[in-house]
Amino acid sequence: MWNIDKAYIGGAFVPVQGSEVVEALNPATQQVIGTATLANRDDAKRAIAAAKRAQQALRRTGKAERIEMLEQLSAAVLARTDEIRDVTIEEYGGPLARAQWVSQYASQCFAGAAKTLEAYELTRRIGDATVVMEPVGVAGLIAPWNSTAGTVCSKLASAIAAGCATVIKPSELSPIQSQVVAEALHGAGLPAGVFNILLGRGADVGDEISTSPDVAKISFTGSTATGKFIARAGIDTMKRVSLALTGKSASVVLDDADLATVLPLAVNVAFMNNGQACVAGTRLLVPRSRMKEALERVAAIVASMRVGDPRDAATAIGPLATQAQYERIQRFIRRGLEQGATLVAGGEGRPEGLRRGWFVKPTVFGDVRNDMDIAREEIFGPVLSVIGYDDEDEAVRIANDSAYGLQAYVFSSQPERARRVASRLQAGSVLVNRIAPELLAPFGGVKQSGVGREFGVFGMEAFMEPKTIVEA
Repeated sequence: MWNIDKAYIGGAFVPVQGSEVVEALNPATQQVIGTATLANRDDAKRAIAAAKRAQQALRRTGKAERIEMLEQLSAAVLARTDEIRDVTIEEYGGPLARAQWVSQYASQCFAGAAKTLEAYELTRRIGDATVVMEPVGVAGLIAPWNSTAGTVCSKLASAIAAGCATVIKPSELSPIQSQVVAEALHGAGLPAGVFNILLGRGADVGDEISTSPDVAKISFTGSTATGKFIARAGIDTMKRVSLALTGKSASVVLDDADLATVLPLAVNVAFMNNGQACVAGTRLLVPRSRMKEALERVAAIVASMRVGDPRDAATAIGPLATQAQYERIQRFIRRGLEQGATLVAGGEGRPEGLRRGWFVKPTVFGDVRNDMDIAREEIFGPVLSVIGYDDEDEAVRIANDSAYGLQAYVFSSQPERARRVASRLQAGSVLVNRIAPELLAPFGGVKQSGVGREFGVFGMEAFMEPKTIVEA
């Protein structure tokens, strides 16, 4: 049993002043595996003060010092890879392969940021001016429950590369993962206050970070509704804001695609991370002329996917993270049926043989119209809506007919045609004939999917301000 009652502030694990205690459950068994005492507003103020003190020295560091810090962080997290993987499985229900990838990615974030910074010019000449890229100041990093280690480390890597001290608020739904990540980062031996980590509610800890005049920058990953609240809260102090928000990604299968090759990719990208991914391709656009074949193939693919114990390497889909997520998925499945979609695979309830745990049946709907709720809203579970189209123009129109624009996918046997379609899609990223992103390229959304970009040079510059110096 885990008993977490400390926050990481000023380079040490210190008792929190908050009194609210939450339970951590294993989503595969529904058993309590730990408790966590949440921090409160006063704890957030302590963390911000520690970061403010550290910022004074950190802003004066050069590339070599920051690169050394990033390399230390990379090594420290790498040393705890197995533990990060194991608690991701235990607390979150991430399948083994996914949890293994996340744990390795957490370390790679720092190594990638070090390489990015090494090649980056912090000072450059533009005409008669010298432009200096300076750290924006103390940054608040707010991470979601569906990717704790990866998001915390990715945001922190960019912030350190830019020279920003941070206050990090992971979701209170992931206390064990957050604790292990904090312990790993502590092992890097960075100066006190360069990063601070505390769990707490958005109403006090999140609000304090979002409104404090001592926090210059917010980087948030989560829902669009929460992102708008954070942006509004920060406007009085003119915070710089990066928001990675809701997605409802379209996977466009063109009529020349080899269905046997591309549909397994499309299903995997829809159900990745147990369907709890903002980049999940949950709208699958297929030519009506090939719909019958496509649905038969998709049904067969889903039937072969193992749902169950996330520790088993053969498991493709583990449990959802919480009971609330489980119930949310059930509501959307019912809504899809009520609005006239046809159930191709899955449906309500747990898969056969699984009586405990927040397991859902991987579900596929056919005969979906793009105005149905299952095609409009981010479900955040393994539910796929298959939508037909008649020609390329209609496919593009349907894909773009969304409030969101985070990531899209295009599958075609003609690379040039696929690139042409990709150029017409309203999304921050478009992946062509692949489902693995480029992790040093800019990531972020258009429309209601966010503001700003993360990763690589663009992610680092999001924590910087250019200063122009013009001399006579």
